[in-house]
Amino acid sequence: MRVATAHNREEQVIEALEGFNASLSETFRHQKYERMAASAFSFYRGSNHLYWQDLYRDWHFSLFGGVTATQTWLQGDAHLHNFGAYGSHDDRVRFGLDDFDDGIIGDYQYDLWRLLISVVLAVGESEALKPDAHKEILPALIDSYLDTLQQDTAATADWAAMADTTDGRLQAFLIKLAEKKGRVRMLEKWTSCEQGERRFTAGHPKLEPLPESEYQAIEQALKDYQATLADEVPGHSHQHFKVKDIARRLSAGTGSLGSDRFYALVEGDGSGDHDDVILDIKAQQPPAAWWVMNDRERQEYARLFIHEGERHALAFQAMARHPDPYVGWLELGEQRFSVRERSPFKADYPTDKLVKPKHWRQMAAVWGRILAASHLRGARALSEGGADVFARGVLDLALPKREAFTELLTSMAQAYAECVEQDYRSFCNYLQR
Repeated sequence: MRVATAHNREEQVIEALEGFNASLSETFRHQKYERMAASAFSFYRGSNHLYWQDLYRDWHFSLFGGVTATQTWLQGDAHLHNFGAYGSHDDRVRFGLDDFDDGIIGDYQYDLWRLLISVVLAVGESEALKPDAHKEILPALIDSYLDTLQQDTAATADWAAMADTTDGRLQAFLIKLAEKKGRVRMLEKWTSCEQGERRFTAGHPKLEPLPESEYQAIEQALKDYQATLADEVPGHSHQHFKVKDIARRLSAGTGSLGSDRFYALVEGDGSGDHDDVILDIKAQQPPAAWWVMNDRERQEYARLFIHEGERHALAFQAMARHPDPYVGWLELGEQRFSVRERSPFKADYPTDKLVKPKHWRQMAAVWGRILAASHLRGARALSEGGADVFARGVLDLALPKREAFTELLTSMAQAYAECVEQDYRSFCNYLQR
């Protein structure tokens, strides 16, 4: 006999997934589910809305936050693979948060919890580590986060992870990346020169030509987009923004798969075409947190942001160190799009190369420091002196009970990771049915 209750987790998960992805075409929904089915970590990446649904009003937040002083700009989807290498016009490679589609203002613990859960899931999928290895890795991240907040806030907020400011495995990764990648190689990957004019490579498997009407609409929108820039683009001029080609970007992302996305090739600020810029134009939806807000919270959200493109730009500029100067937005019909440069140095850190607990502890300390510095920048963007207020707000709550703080975060991350794995199995069973 089948009994329906309000607490059937499997049914709740499937209902939430189907509801959240209802707007996707059958093809895109199939592709997204296929990627999510690769592993529990992949499922976690593609179901950020479940995380917010489960933890948005969790009472544990009141123990070490949940007050005005502990609010800042959040990345909103802080898992391991939303940290990556980036760099643009100055050719310096940095490592930090690189995706702000879910950027939102809220309590710091939402980011910290999600990051710690992702570490448990990633460690659990490593064949080289013991299943409980996360127990010695998570404290390294938590300690690094708190220790960073105790340092000079102005200097810390201006810090970025680069080859000359880090050491160990991350430093080696950034040095190697700078040697292997660059603007010329990126352009060679995506474009080709025909009769002296650079265009996107015909028949590229990840790009699709546009109908003339759509091409012209985006070309016009890119002219208007320039008014949203912070006037920090080197050599900014209308000649600089001469559009050379536009194409639809195919099959990018996991959580955002199915969103309209385009690449635009525009003139660089030099005389040749080796410095051309690829702009990543992506339809923005409300962040995952928005879907669990009540009416009052949504009204406040609407007061803060004109639209999703502006929210994305504000989050990016608030949290990133040396943010992409091309960050802005444009409008196409009823949709709002974020615009940013596709970085020539775009790359994830290969966590599969971390085969010992000490390797993970080293990287965990880096992730913790980067998140803390990003939160300080986010708080600074919200108000004058905001970084100091934020640091004191978190530390006054966490330091007197540091052991309990660490224990809560560790046990919560482990417990929720187990829930994710259970949800993942339910999801796979659903796909098989």
